[in-house]
Amino acid sequence: MKLLSWPVLAGSVLGIVAPLLSYNGNPANMGFCAACFLRDTAGAVGLHSAAPLQYIRPELIGLVFGALLSAIFFTKDFRPRGGSSPLTRLLLGFFAMFGALTFLGCPWRAYLRLGGGDLTSLAGIVGLFVGIVISLFFVKKGFSLGRAKTQSTGVGIIGIIITIILFVLLLTRFSFGEGLPIHFSEKGPGSQQASLWLSLGAGLLIGVVMQKSRFCSIGAFRNVILSRDMSLLNGVIATVVFATITNLVLGQFKFGFESQPIAHTQHFWSFLGMVLCGLCFSLGGGCPGKHLVHIGEGDNDSAIFVLGMLLGGGAAHQFNIAASGAGINSATPYALAIGFVFCIWIGLTRKVS
Repeated sequence: MKLLSWPVLAGSVLGIVAPLLSYNGNPANMGFCAACFLRDTAGAVGLHSAAPLQYIRPELIGLVFGALLSAIFFTKDFRPRGGSSPLTRLLLGFFAMFGALTFLGCPWRAYLRLGGGDLTSLAGIVGLFVGIVISLFFVKKGFSLGRAKTQSTGVGIIGIIITIILFVLLLTRFSFGEGLPIHFSEKGPGSQQASLWLSLGAGLLIGVVMQKSRFCSIGAFRNVILSRDMSLLNGVIATVVFATITNLVLGQFKFGFESQPIAHTQHFWSFLGMVLCGLCFSLGGGCPGKHLVHIGEGDNDSAIFVLGMLLGGGAAHQFNIAASGAGINSATPYALAIGFVFCIWIGLTRKVS
């Protein structure tokens, strides 16, 4: 592993900060999970009615703001852009959430779970790799979502404005009127929170290093397969290593398969869920953390993908698709099947023009 590189630094920061957030109140082994936090945010704004899973997560807000600061002041990468296959991107984000909420976590959480000693994460990590490999078959057949076009600054900051609105709603707990409040969990994972300002600061820090490093947990595998480039994979390895060390120091490391926090032992379904994630994220251009960072760069294609994830998180809980610590629900296999059919259809029909 190259010890001095931006991806390794970004992975190390994630591996240290996420367990610290869990130690200070966030759910165990879920110190920073883009999919779970988007699901909580979806519940907070009324996209689902699962009361234990409703909270506007300040870590996501900080991630976007940190990426914005880095893109403006450090990398000069703030470039408003978008317009490339928006509906396809939205649906890829939508179905990616079905896969993530079957496994119970995004790629970042898969590595963080492993760093906490949770061996049930291995099925998901293998599935993620398989999904990425399948996506490369479509790429070699000519798959493309097309090129993004340069857009005006006013259009490029729409995603950032929405993030600011969410921050205001979080600070004020504003109500739109009787019967239409912003929802905040009083029990369950949504109620397990590190302090607002600690969470926001953690998100800011991670946003800066992720934007600077171009860290992507999907690109990590894809780059190794296509070009033998280990730089991003080294960052993933650093995440697991430093999460393990931090959890051991904090007394949070629990090794094994059984009774892991917010996880289940239906490994086949964890595997399939992350196969779907790997397909959707790879076809959509990157992991959810990368898309959130790109919102800070003015990328509306990524904003559309994240919107799809929010809608998918809402639908997964509203229609009893998401798994729980007890395992999958009766609707889960059907939802995954629809997601796979969509990805295969898109993979075979979206060709480079």
